[in-house]
Amino acid sequence: MKKFEIFLVAPPGLEKALVEEVRDAGFAKPKMMPGGVRFRGNWHDVWRANLDLRGAVRVLARIGAFQAMSLGALETRARAFPWGQFLSADVPVKVDATSRKSKIYHQGAAAERIERALFQEAGIVTAPDAPVVLKVRIEDNMVTLSLDCSGESLHKRGHKEAVAKAPMRETMAALFLRQMGYDGSGPVFDPMCGAGTFVIEAAEIAAGLRPGRSRRFAFEHLATFDADAWEAMRAPTPALPAQRRCFGSDRDSGAIGMARANAARAGVADWTGFGVKPASDIAPPVDVPGLVIVNPPYGARIGDKKGLYGLHAGLGAALKARFSGWRVGIVTSEPGLAKATDLPFVEPGPPVAHGGLRVKLYRTLPLA
Repeated sequence: MKKFEIFLVAPPGLEKALVEEVRDAGFAKPKMMPGGVRFRGNWHDVWRANLDLRGAVRVLARIGAFQAMSLGALETRARAFPWGQFLSADVPVKVDATSRKSKIYHQGAAAERIERALFQEAGIVTAPDAPVVLKVRIEDNMVTLSLDCSGESLHKRGHKEAVAKAPMRETMAALFLRQMGYDGSGPVFDPMCGAGTFVIEAAEIAAGLRPGRSRRFAFEHLATFDADAWEAMRAPTPALPAQRRCFGSDRDSGAIGMARANAARAGVADWTGFGVKPASDIAPPVDVPGLVIVNPPYGARIGDKKGLYGLHAGLGAALKARFSGWRVGIVTSEPGLAKATDLPFVEPGPPVAHGGLRVKLYRTLPLA
């Protein structure tokens, strides 16, 4: 099967964690670059990346590239492109064009020329809500054509309905867990779990569940799609015996209700446990030390920092007093709030874009 470039969009700042996941998943020679990870593969690799990778935001297939110095040249080359190899005439397409440092500078006009070529040469209509998106990137007069093979962002696993305030996206949660060295074998606890993202993501890893098992993808609308091969690929593996090892608590009983419902929809209710409790009152949910990971409230998320220093101090005191041997990871945009916990953090991870802010993962070694 012919190989081509596959590009995986990463949560900004988590490219290194994603390339490690891609390498561990067995994809050949992945290369980290700003914004994501690229490697060469075939359509089966595109499908598997969508199905199996927890940290990728979306999967793009590079289907062609050519040089164009004018709109006329762009349209001529687009008319000659073998669209039928990739797109089905009965599936509408959305054209998304961007231009940078090129003689073709009008992005809207570029998209119109591509749209006209698609319709007149291949009978493909375009629509703003089409299930397939063709990304046309023009940079230094080089036109690169890519198909978005995911559709909705891959953080939408397909089984989470209830969300709390300022939720952590599943893709980011998975990569933060990876940065903490979590492999599914030990206990995890989130003392401010909200709707349960960290807990559920950890439980899915422990249970060996594929992140894309419950949803559809844009590649299912492409001419390259083989339904039988896809069904064979996505066939579920035998379930592991459930072990309750991923736990969450929150002072908000409504959030805990959401977390339990989300865990049930994800099929990990038997792997998780949730309870209502303020962070200052937490205690280890099991006797074996493991990982505490938490995305507590920080200033810009709630509009007021008052009270947050006391909240973080109380969390830190509870962890130091009762969680000997546990490792701690705290995601925050505020170094001062991390410091307020008085926990012995090592050098924090790189800044990561999240909700208009730049957050970091602050980590400890096992607590004394």
